[in-house]
Amino acid sequence: MSAAKKVAVLKGGRSLERGVSLRSGAQVKDALERLGHDAMAVDVGPGLVTQLLAAQPDAAFIAMHGGDGEDGTVQELMEAIGVPYTGSGPAACIQCADKVLAKHLMRAAGIPTPDFHSFSEASFKELGGAAALGEVERRIDFPLVVKPACQGSALGVKFARSAAEMPGALVAAFSYDRKVLLERHVKGRDLAVSVLDSEMAEGEPVALPGVEAVPRDEDFYDFEARYEIGMTTFVCPAELPEGATARAQELALEVYTLLGCHGVARVDLMLDDDSGELAVLECNVVPGLTETSLLPQAADAAGIDFDTLVARILQSAFTR
Repeated sequence: MSAAKKVAVLKGGRSLERGVSLRSGAQVKDALERLGHDAMAVDVGPGLVTQLLAAQPDAAFIAMHGGDGEDGTVQELMEAIGVPYTGSGPAACIQCADKVLAKHLMRAAGIPTPDFHSFSEASFKELGGAAALGEVERRIDFPLVVKPACQGSALGVKFARSAAEMPGALVAAFSYDRKVLLERHVKGRDLAVSVLDSEMAEGEPVALPGVEAVPRDEDFYDFEARYEIGMTTFVCPAELPEGATARAQELALEVYTLLGCHGVARVDLMLDDDSGELAVLECNVVPGLTETSLLPQAADAAGIDFDTLVARILQSAFTR
């Protein structure tokens, strides 16, 4: 374990996932204090750099979800002021935060991901992109999942079951981002496989047991289902057909390596009901650490309690 004693827990910020981040940060701070560290909570805002320069922490534990916490912004700042920080570096953050970029990289590497197209707001407003929708719809076919390119926790995600539902879905997605992703809907089981760096300095990353999320009232694992206690049934380890668990973990490790992740990440996948094949949706570099989050559940199933999990993530600040 690192010798860090003073740890700044970066949480909150201006992201739409601010509330979730505050909850993750509170849990992390409590765990760090139980581990004997001097943990200081920092609700990230305009005074962040000044605050950290004054406090001189040994490390920053990034518990910011979405936006500045996952797109490389805070990571670049930490490097600029010389504060070791948990999790992935700027390049990995940029690649994972942009779902379109991540999917292009996965497709080029031969990692299965649902068929997709993307559109920028400018392509609609300035280049007549709306006229291309018909071609996209014919190639991918309905239903389609329409999502902002750079939002997490299913914010702004809509289903379009027909051409008539496309305008509303696009408006919803564009209200969150200037680029949207149109993705073939995979009817199947919603899975997550978290990856942790090895405890050994030269060891390989380890894929934790998979978690299946089964929303109780909706057919879609949306923002509320993710974070409201009682709205989703979680099965961990996920009870999958023979060979599917190993394959899901293999894919998660491939994505983790491909995108250059460090410390910890969570890879979201779908298990197709019809084909039985797995497809990767995205990779999250700052997984939730709330009471309902998937990473702590997976760690627990692997025999890693919450405090040990936090200690493992903290260690990543010193092994970059």
